[in-house]
Amino acid sequence: MKKFMMFVGGLIALMILFSTLGPMIILGISAWLLYVIFKQFVKSNSTVGKIGWVIAGLIVLGIGLSNIYAVIGVAAVLALYLIVKNWKSDKHDSTDDHSIVKDNDPFKNFEKQWAELNN
Repeated sequence: MKKFMMFVGGLIALMILFSTLGPMIILGISAWLLYVIFKQFVKSNSTVGKIGWVIAGLIVLGIGLSNIYAVIGVAAVLALYLIVKNWKSDKHDSTDDHSIVKDNDPFKNFEKQWAELNN
């Protein structure tokens, strides 16, 4: 049941990621443009140039803030990463659980002994 719920959660996170992919790209581009505009603002010596860069920065900031819901997509990427990480750790843990048997019969503990020999 846990694997099924992780699978469903992964599908939901993947759908959210794909639905917010465009706004995530626009948010990233607007953040980069704001950085470039700030650098140009600092380099500018004239007052008219600084006013022009501030106006350009406000326009790009407005575009970036209109796509702020793309942060939901970033959260979906984080959730997808955590689901995949837990899925892989559960796979390794489940193989270890089956091999631990409290019995002296060597045939029942064969996988455990084989793993000890290989390590």
